Amino acid sequence: MSLPEIVSREEWRAAREALLLKEKAVTRARDALNAERRRLPMVAVDKEYFFEGGDGKATLADLFEGRHQLIVYHFMFAPEWDAGCRSCSAFLDQIGHLAHLKARGTSFAAVSRAPYPKILPFKARMGWTLPWYSSFVSDFNTDFGVTLEHEGETVERPGLSCFLRDHDRIFHTYSTYERGLDGLGSTTSLLDLTALGRQEEWEKPLGRASALGAPAGSERIRYHDEYDD
Repeated sequence: MSLPEIVSREEWRAAREALLLKEKAVTRARDALNAERRRLPMVAVDKEYFFEGGDGKATLADLFEGRHQLIVYHFMFAPEWDAGCRSCSAFLDQIGHLAHLKARGTSFAAVSRAPYPKILPFKARMGWTLPWYSSFVSDFNTDFGVTLEHEGETVERPGLSCFLRDHDRIFHTYSTYERGLDGLGSTTSLLDLTALGRQEEWEKPLGRASALGAPAGSERIRYHDEYDD
């Protein structure tokens, strides 16, 4: 096994400070990229999609659970499979407590093409409590680029899509796939993909922090059992 070079504490500190300058540059670049992502135009979702979940039939609007934003993780689970994708399962394992997303007006749900009777036992096996819906009866997976036709075969790929609700209208704001999912899973990393972002005063474009008529994001942080949902 190749291990790092052994140096003195002073040499380590100098190397660490040099690397810190590059890390700060990456942070500033990431903030600028997130701001540019929030400036992306959005497209109205006029097609009606139906899903099946724990409470039966649901529409895309139902997945918002009354909130302004929705993050959908496109979980690879084809109808003919007996279990969900291992990599997608590892992704869901790292999702934190949803209360912190909900406090920022954002819901999270997994969606797969497998029928719900197949999803339910696998969800129980994994011990997950987050919302998970079947899109078996709709074109949702195809329309959002995660179920594809390749050389005459139907293939699945992982992805994540963000939606914004303005009264009765729903808009698609962002999607990313495969390597675009690297580094995601924390509350802040997921919020950075949305149109409203973390809802902090320092974020740009200006005005998104007050979009929900509530204090800025960091001022809303509580223990997860103290939120008023």
